[in-house]
Amino acid sequence: MTDEEFWKILADVPVPATLHYRLYHDQYGVPLFYSMEDLPGTYIEIDQETYIRNPSNIRVHNGKMYELTQNITTKLTHSDTGTPCHPQDVSIVVSETHEHQRWSKQTYGFESN
Repeated sequence: MTDEEFWKILADVPVPATLHYRLYHDQYGVPLFYSMEDLPGTYIEIDQETYIRNPSNIRVHNGKMYELTQNITTKLTHSDTGTPCHPQDVSIVVSETHEHQRWSKQTYGFESN
């Protein structure tokens, strides 16, 4: 193999694709999963260090990731929207045609500036 052949082969090697590190989250900013794939859903681009650390004590707000330093509490509360349940047992989901009480999750403890 000549030097010219070697350099020709080396020049023909495809350039590797750019890596993207993503944090997918729900509409409330709660993290769902980390991925390097282009999947459907809402995500933000993050750096490799954050991707490797894979922190779960975070929230996303206005396209930015915030690490939480305080306790976060989530509980079910009576609501006008949410899942319709039996009035005396929140673990039984019923249709809207039956008597029901709606419940939704309320998160306390995260406030972004």
